[in-house]
Amino acid sequence: MPAIDDPGVEVASAPVTGRPPRRRTRAGRVPVVLLIPGLAGLAFLALPMAGLVLRAPWSTLPDRLTAPGVLTALRLSLQTASLATVVCLLIGVPLAWLLARVEFPGRRLVRALVTVPLVLPPVVGGVALLLVFGRKGLLGTWLYQTFGFTLPFTTTGVVVAEAFVAMPFLVIAVEGALRGADTRYEEAAATLGAGRWTTFRRVTLPLVAPGIAAGAVLSWARALGEFGATITFAGNNPGRTQTMPLAVYLALETDLQDAIVLSLILLAVSVAILAGLRDRWIAAP
Repeated sequence: MPAIDDPGVEVASAPVTGRPPRRRTRAGRVPVVLLIPGLAGLAFLALPMAGLVLRAPWSTLPDRLTAPGVLTALRLSLQTASLATVVCLLIGVPLAWLLARVEFPGRRLVRALVTVPLVLPPVVGGVALLLVFGRKGLLGTWLYQTFGFTLPFTTTGVVVAEAFVAMPFLVIAVEGALRGADTRYEEAAATLGAGRWTTFRRVTLPLVAPGIAAGAVLSWARALGEFGATITFAGNNPGRTQTMPLAVYLALETDLQDAIVLSLILLAVSVAILAGLRDRWIAAP
């Protein structure tokens, strides 16, 4: 074990909590057996994104960005992703509260079902939505016969598909924030006569607001980049259901330069969001 005064080891200052001080290894002391694979992993992830930047048609970028098809797809993507995030907030925050604060039979199963869209292939999610909300689906038949309303291949269908794949990000973030929140404030509010709704609105929500914000932004980013469930459930109709990822897919068959420009937009948005949320999900200085 290296001594404390070893120049290759830096001891992080920490309050006296009974835990040993955290040690950070300096770059010059990193074992080669870990450094080389780590750099290879970084290159594996960074090179494809660098390829987009290097191959981008910078000279014609302004004209391509202002093309009608690009602006239409971008506007539709921003609108549907924002609406999907609102849907996630309205039903995802209460669901996260139930999972974090209420003991009920089958809670583990419910939590597993909530996280299924994270690992489910998006195309399978689109098929499942069709079987439920399609004109001959479990609920779609009733919606069509009662209200003459159908979800598939509509802009509303895009919102539904994006909310389906994005909501787990919000639920996981909010549930984690609720579990980490100090419940003594809620107990104090209850002893002072505050009702459950008042306590939730005036105490619980402010406590977990950072978690809600982080989950909402991640959900929005996931909805913005959704492809498989959207094209399966809502189709690829320009101006109505063709979002940015779908426009990239279509542009690959017609104009590679347009596909690169659209991909650059999505890449820039993703990097900006993850950089802004870095301190929320990475415990690093």
